[in-house]
Amino acid sequence: MTNEPEYRPGLEDVIAAKSAISFIDGKRARLEYRGIPVEVLAKESSYEETSWLLLKGTLPTQRQLADFDHDLRQRRKLHYRLKDLLRTMPATGHPMDALQAGVSAMGLFHPSRSVKDPAANWDATLRILASLPSLVAAFARIRRGDEILDPREDLDHAANFYYMTFGHEPTPAVRKVLDASFIVHAEHTMNASTFTARVTGSTLANPYAVISAAVGSLSGPLHGGANEEALAQFEAIGSAANVKPWLDGKLAADPKFKVMGLGHRVYKVKDPRANVVQELAEHVFAETSRPKNYETALELERVAAGIYGPKGVYPNVDFYSGVVYQALGIPTDVFTPIFAVGRAAGWLAHWNEQLVGNRIFRPEQIFTGTVDADYVPLEKRP
Repeated sequence: MTNEPEYRPGLEDVIAAKSAISFIDGKRARLEYRGIPVEVLAKESSYEETSWLLLKGTLPTQRQLADFDHDLRQRRKLHYRLKDLLRTMPATGHPMDALQAGVSAMGLFHPSRSVKDPAANWDATLRILASLPSLVAAFARIRRGDEILDPREDLDHAANFYYMTFGHEPTPAVRKVLDASFIVHAEHTMNASTFTARVTGSTLANPYAVISAAVGSLSGPLHGGANEEALAQFEAIGSAANVKPWLDGKLAADPKFKVMGLGHRVYKVKDPRANVVQELAEHVFAETSRPKNYETALELERVAAGIYGPKGVYPNVDFYSGVVYQALGIPTDVFTPIFAVGRAAGWLAHWNEQLVGNRIFRPEQIFTGTVDADYVPLEKRP
């Protein structure tokens, strides 16, 4: 017997916080925001209403939603100096890096040093929610050589983001699938970026630093970048007809081969968010046609089900989201920033929750190094 504490890589199954924001049942494909299934919100709600639900804990009244929506629209416009800063960034830089830097810089233009002021915290919450789409759209236009477009107050959150990115309004089907994408990405319990937000928030750092840290965490390919890799995988396969020989070849070379977009640490069945994105995407494709990559994805899901399904490995939200974004004309490296735009509501909800009865995170470690070592003068070292 040993008294040494158990080490769990990645903090697997370690309880890090108590939260009332969202709930997952990975065996039943259940994801709920404040008790409401995400697929219901994606179909019946809006991102603005869902954000209020996550932040406040209940669905808003008509007046509350109208006021909240108005307050967001008033805070979309970026400070002109912040636009200048974005223009100095290299066009070859990744949009996630631009977003992280932009959010951090917002803390300079809109100082919010004390997090003990509820009114200041709410103002920062509104400004971050409203401004993230503007930051992403602005950098996307700058690197194309286009002028930054000011937001339009007559458009909702999703439609305005699309307008600021492309310069024209989306069709109703495109607006709906983009709005639903924001909703399904808005919150997902104690994932890496949310944990990052709570750890940073526990130091009483300002909210812009909190969200900037979360964006940095999301930028990693093991977290937010999987949809880019899933899309690259479909393009490498080439067509639905080539799925089986491609997968057979991969498994022959490596029996433990992992298909990008399949499997999730929590879900042992198909991710409910994947179903939502897939269903709404069909409405978009009805306006044009099914993209080749979508046909490839459908066939890969079908073929893979017999191989990976018995192991509890099914499509997650990243399996189809990249294909949908590509069909909307969104550049591949903007996929993860869209994820961040949606997840901002969840990050801010967790930040506000963390501040209630806050205690700074200070986990322990198991030391594996040398102790009581002698200092050897430089001239005597071999």
